[in-house]
Amino acid sequence: MNIAKQIPSFLLAFVFIVFGANFFLHFIPMPAPTKDYAGDFGVLLYKTGFLAIVKVLEVIIGLLLVIKTTRALALLLIAPIVVNIFLFEILIAHKPGIGVALLLINSIGIFFSKEKYLGIISK
Repeated sequence: MNIAKQIPSFLLAFVFIVFGANFFLHFIPMPAPTKDYAGDFGVLLYKTGFLAIVKVLEVIIGLLLVIKTTRALALLLIAPIVVNIFLFEILIAHKPGIGVALLLINSIGIFFSKEKYLGIISK
């Protein structure tokens, strides 16, 4: 069961390290921005530098997910980014995709680590 508890964290780490690094290294070809709200939003995030900051955070938190002692903290830190990816896909792009899977995987990872969060929610 111990290995099963680690799988969600490693899946999230892989996704965020690879796609975060791809933003800077361009080893996976990215499609051109579309001519809709989703494309406009992506261009806005890119041109303001906001996306670069998010990608740096994704890589750092992805690396924290690999380290056992920081995994529980990293699952909480990556949750707002995952929720924003999910909301972007649902509300702006109108195409649910990887955000649904990331939200599910992150939720499972947090559930498996729930005993580490008891100090946050207990009186």
